[in-house]
Amino acid sequence: MTGRMLVAGVGNIFLGDDGFGVAVASRLAGADLPSWVQVADYGISGMHLAYDLADGYETAILVDTAQRGEAPGTLTVIEAGRPAEPAGAFAQTRMFDAHGMQPDVVLGVLDMLGASSARVLVVGCEPASLDYGMELSEPVAKAVDAAVQIVMDLIAESADKTASSAEEEGASHVPRHTR
Repeated sequence: MTGRMLVAGVGNIFLGDDGFGVAVASRLAGADLPSWVQVADYGISGMHLAYDLADGYETAILVDTAQRGEAPGTLTVIEAGRPAEPAGAFAQTRMFDAHGMQPDVVLGVLDMLGASSARVLVVGCEPASLDYGMELSEPVAKAVDAAVQIVMDLIAESADKTASSAEEEGASHVPRHTR
């Protein structure tokens, strides 16, 4: 069976393009996904995300804006690493906001909770504007469908890897679960 996967839309819908992850999660919520995939809108609830990640997901896909100096609407898939610092030093040197959504802090909280490490992927979109407002800019709005497809491809890739592993171990059939 495929390990559990969490797809987390993150961002502040009141800051323009920062609502990108929430828009993608909303679109994915209506998709036909395998039963082992959970999609959720976390908004800016970093602590909630950290506790859910600590619940034993094999893979987490965070969907958010990612300022990387590219053209607005550019999508990037990044494999996030865990913070290199020990949890104690992490907690002492960084400001923690329970209502904030800093992925490095969320991953640091996992260490503090003693949670095992999930594979964390970030589907990021270069924002055009993070100013006050509740609408996505045109290039970021156009990127939502492409981001949904990237997440669907990552889910399919995870299912394919699990099926290949089972075949190598001699399993004759691996069912694919859908809702």
